Amino acid sequence: MPDATASTTATATATATHCPYCALQCGMNLRPSTESVVEVVERPDFPVNRGALCGKGRTAPALLSSRVRLTEPLVRRPATGQLEPATWEEALQTIVTGLQRTRTAYGPDAVGVFGGGGLTNEKAYTLGKFARVVLGTSQIDYNGRFCMSSAAAAHNKAFGLDRGLPFPLEDIPRTGCVILVGSNLAETMPPALRYLTELRENGGKLIVIDPRRTRTAEHADLHLAPRPGTDLALALGLLHVVVAEGRTDEAFIQERTNGWGEARAAAMAHWPELVERITGVGVPELREAVRMFCDAESGMVLTARGPEQHAKGTDTVSAWINLCLATGRAGRPLSGYGCLTGQGNGQGGREHGQKADQLPGYRKLDDPAARAHVAGVWGVDPDSLPGPGRSAYELLDALGGDVKSLLLMGSNPVVSAPHASHIEKRLRSLDFLAVADVVLSETAALADVVLPVTQWAEETGTTTNLEGRVLLRRKAVQAPPEVRSDLEVLGGLAELMGHEKGFPADPEEVFEELRRASAGGPADYSGITYRRIAEEDGVFWPCPDTAVVPTGGEDEALDVLPDDPTNDADAAPDADADADLDANANANADLARRPATVHPGTPRLFLDRFATADGRARFIPVAHRPAAEEPDAEYPVLLTTGRVVSQYQSGAQTRRIDELNAAAPGPFVELHPQLANRLGVAEGEPLAVVSRRGRAVAPARITVTIRPDTVFMPFHWPGEGRANSLTNPALDPTSRMPEFKACAVRLERAGGTTPGDSMALR
Repeated sequence: MPDATASTTATATATATHCPYCALQCGMNLRPSTESVVEVVERPDFPVNRGALCGKGRTAPALLSSRVRLTEPLVRRPATGQLEPATWEEALQTIVTGLQRTRTAYGPDAVGVFGGGGLTNEKAYTLGKFARVVLGTSQIDYNGRFCMSSAAAAHNKAFGLDRGLPFPLEDIPRTGCVILVGSNLAETMPPALRYLTELRENGGKLIVIDPRRTRTAEHADLHLAPRPGTDLALALGLLHVVVAEGRTDEAFIQERTNGWGEARAAAMAHWPELVERITGVGVPELREAVRMFCDAESGMVLTARGPEQHAKGTDTVSAWINLCLATGRAGRPLSGYGCLTGQGNGQGGREHGQKADQLPGYRKLDDPAARAHVAGVWGVDPDSLPGPGRSAYELLDALGGDVKSLLLMGSNPVVSAPHASHIEKRLRSLDFLAVADVVLSETAALADVVLPVTQWAEETGTTTNLEGRVLLRRKAVQAPPEVRSDLEVLGGLAELMGHEKGFPADPEEVFEELRRASAGGPADYSGITYRRIAEEDGVFWPCPDTAVVPTGGEDEALDVLPDDPTNDADAAPDADADADLDANANANADLARRPATVHPGTPRLFLDRFATADGRARFIPVAHRPAAEEPDAEYPVLLTTGRVVSQYQSGAQTRRIDELNAAAPGPFVELHPQLANRLGVAEGEPLAVVSRRGRAVAPARITVTIRPDTVFMPFHWPGEGRANSLTNPALDPTSRMPEFKACAVRLERAGGTTPGDSMALR
C-alpha cells in the first residue's frame, strides 16, 4: 500500500543523488515506489561509497512523510501563545516586521543569523550574503563552528589552506599506516570503514586512538586509550620518541618546512614517562606506535571530533600535523594529515560566507582585496560590508543581550550547543526568533515564526564532501504545496526588505554567482559547473575556470598536472611513486583530452608545494596543557560525548524515523565495570550525571570498552537525557571551538543520592 501520509510526488524515473547526512555524501539512486514516495537504490558507480549505505541513508526517504515533517508555516499567536498555521505572506511579513523593529531600535548588529553545516553551498552562500547585504549585520555564524573549526585553524596555520582531506579517500587503503585519532568511523560514517579494512588487507597498519574501545578500534592493529583531554600530550610524546630514535626526515624538513627548531624543542619537553603519566598510555605503546608509523613507507594521520572539540583543539591538531611533517608524511603521495569532516556540507559550509569572519571562496572578511572582489560581484560598496562578528557559541550566548532577534536555518542548538540549558534560556529571552527547518525541532518549537522548507530529495544543490569533492544533489520529488526552499525564503525576505534583485531562487543561478565570488580565492570553484559535476562524479576544488593546458597529447599533459611531483624537471624518476599515482595519471589522461581552458580540479593537494607564501609547511610549536575543567573531589569523573550509528547530530531528523529509533531509542551512560561496582550501579539503572552546568539522567550501560575514569554519553536527545546540558563552553582561543569532549562530572542515583562510597578515582 502507498504511504497515505506521503506529502510529495516522485518523478517518473530514478534520480542519482546523495545522502542527506554525513560528510561522505554517499551516492544513491532514488526511484518511485509503490510503498512510499521513493525508495533508495544503491549507486555502485559512485566512487566514495561504491553502493554501500548505512541505515540512516537507507531510511532517509521516511523523512519525506507528512507525518514527521513540517508542511505549512506557523506563527505564534499572542492570544494563545501557541504556534498556529499561517499563510506564507503573513509568516514572511511577520519576520520582516520583527527584524526591522530590532534594527530600528538597536542597530543592525542586534539582529543575528545562525546557519548550519547541512545547508547546501548555494544556501550557505546566500545566507551570508543576506546577512551582510540585506540585514547589514556582522552577527552571523553557524553550527559547523562546533565541528571542524579547530582542524580548519590548524590546517591554515600549517599549510595555508583548509580542506578536510588533501587526498581522495581512495588513497587510504594504499598507504602504509594510518593513525586515526578520535574517530569512530564504524558508527559515524559506516561506509568509510571499508577503506580501513582494505588498508589492513593490503598489509597496512591501523592505529586507533580513542578513550573507548569502539567498533572502529576493534579493527586496529594497535589501540591507544588516552584519558580524555590529553591527545595533545600524546602527539607530543610520539614526536619526542621520533626525534629520540632518529626517525625524523631531515631532508624533507630542510627542503619543505619552516619552524622545526621551536617545534622540536617543545616536543622534547614531553618525554615518554611524563606522557604516560598524563595520558595513561604506556611507554611501550608509544614506542610501538612510532615503530608502526615510521617503518611504513607512507602514512597518514586522520583526526575527528575527539581531539578537536577542546579548548586546545587547534594546538592538538597542530601537534599531529607536526608529527606528519617531522616524518616526511605530508605533501607526498599516499601521505598527509586529514580531518574527517562531520556534517553533510561541513566542508562547503565553511567556505562560502556563513562564518563570522568569512566571505565566499574562503576569503577573509577583514582583507580589503577580498571585500572589494566580493562586493563587486554583489554590486555593493565594499565599505558597506560589516566586519567580523561573534563566533557560534559567543553569538548564542549574546542572545537576549546585545542580539535581540535571530534568524536561524538548519540548526538545533537547544540540543547541540554546549551548556545547552543556558543556550535554551538565551533563545527564550529573544525579542524575536524565526526558524526555517524541515521538522519542528526543539529550537523551532521556541520560535515566533517557523517556516517549512524543502529537504534533500525535494531540491537541487551542491555540497562539498570531506575530500573537497563538489557534488550535485538532484531533485527527485516534488515538495508539498506549502513548502518552499531556503533560497525562496531568503529571496522573499530580501524583496520585502527592499532588495528586489540579487537573491534568486534557482540554485544553479546562485551557483553561477558563487563561482564568480569564489574566483581567485583559496576555495576557488570558478571552474566548476553543474554539468561538470554530473559528468565527473564531482570536481575537487580548487578549480579555477581556466588552466594552461597543453594540446600535444597525454604524455605532455602528464608533465604539467598541478601538484604532480614530476613537474620538477630535475626530479629523479621513482617507479614506486609512479605506481602509487595511478589515479593521478588517470586524471592527467582525462586532462589531455579536455579543452585547453578546463582545469581538472585538484584531488591531491601539496604534492608540489604548500599553499603558504613561500610554499613551505609551517611547524607550530605547542605544549600540553590540562583540560579547561579537570576532575576534583566534587566532580571526580570525566565525561566525554559522541554519536551512535542509528542517530545523527541533534537527532531532529533521525529521531522521527521508526527504524532508527528502534535501533537507538534513547540516551545512555556508558561506564566501566570497575566504576559501576565501586558505585553499586547495575546495568540499566537510571543514573544522573551532574556537572557544574547541569544534570542529565539516562540508563547505565556497563562495558569494559571504556576507561574506568571516564563515562560516555551520546548527544542526540533532548530532555532529561540531554548530554549537552553538561558540556563545557570553554573556547579554543583560535578556533572558538567549545570543549565538548571533556568535562568533570559526578554520578548520582536518579533520585539524587550518590551511589557507593568515594567517587574519587586515583
